[in-house]
Amino acid sequence: MTAQTETGPDPARTTFGLDTFGDVTVDTQGRPVPAAQVIRDILEQGILADEVGIDHFSIGEHHRPDFAVSAPDTVLAGLATRTSRITLGTAVTVLSSDDPIRVFERFSTLDALSSGRAEITVGRGSFIESFPLFGYSLQDYEMLFEEKLDLLATLLQSQPFSWSGSHRPPLEDQQLHPPLESPLPTWVAVGGSPNSVVRAARHRLPLMLAVIGGPAERFTPFVQLFHEANEKLGNDPLPTGVHSPGHIAADDRTAREQLAPHWIHNRNEIGRERGWGPSGIAEFEGEAEHGALLVGSPETVARKIARTIRTLGIDRFDLKYASGPMPHQQLMESIRLYGTEVIPRVRELLAEDPEQDEGSAFDEE
Repeated sequence: MTAQTETGPDPARTTFGLDTFGDVTVDTQGRPVPAAQVIRDILEQGILADEVGIDHFSIGEHHRPDFAVSAPDTVLAGLATRTSRITLGTAVTVLSSDDPIRVFERFSTLDALSSGRAEITVGRGSFIESFPLFGYSLQDYEMLFEEKLDLLATLLQSQPFSWSGSHRPPLEDQQLHPPLESPLPTWVAVGGSPNSVVRAARHRLPLMLAVIGGPAERFTPFVQLFHEANEKLGNDPLPTGVHSPGHIAADDRTAREQLAPHWIHNRNEIGRERGWGPSGIAEFEGEAEHGALLVGSPETVARKIARTIRTLGIDRFDLKYASGPMPHQQLMESIRLYGTEVIPRVRELLAEDPEQDEGSAFDEE
């Protein structure tokens, strides 16, 4: 069920998470930190997230030098032994270049280790390094995801299972191990394709929208399409969530000064690969003022999150708290503020008149 009341999102049922791609960071003097240390730092970030009451912690999968994590489930298994309540998931698992059976068994193992706190978010992946690395052709990009999502959805519905498709031999009366003790939450990440939205509904899986640029309201048609598709398919209402980048500090100016060079660096590194023009402070400020970037004091970020939740009518909000090589200490402070100040303030705002969410605190200092 979606966390909605007749007047909008239900603040008591809306949940809040953190996402990281495991960006390779720098230290406070700007020196690169080894990937192995970045992974150890992510463990500390997840432990802090659990301690300050955040609901979800998710780690993305990448196979390139600017991101440290290629095996999120392994890092999450470490977190399972050091945390007690937070859910442990992916953001995302690149299902097209993985084996759904192995994905299921890895996460049923994580679910057992964490006493039922595992979850998966699957996607086609916005980075393509895993395709040649694991022997897949980009010509099969769409077909691979469609078939593998169909197989994973089958595994999640029942055991034993049977399945057939075009990219592997048929499977008959198979049982996977270890068996799940309870359903394994599995989301489908979508960047803005209507076909992908409908596909999530067709497989009866919750929708996670990557709102990473531009105003959140431009994604309203996708949320509406998801609800309409579920209704037409006869599905029970399914949750919707949003993943957006941001950073929190004591005040707006500090938050922007801390994030800007790392956000611009990350945007330009990826942009060079994809043929984008160079970015700079003007684009950063534009995204912070009018786009999806949530950067500022706890009050500023809370108001923008509340507006996003109200506008889209979503059940879950995940802050992508790492954008570029920002130092570990600054990430830890952002996590602390998100759990102790931002989330409680968002819940207050959602319980108030929606018109009180408007405005920015940037000029209040």
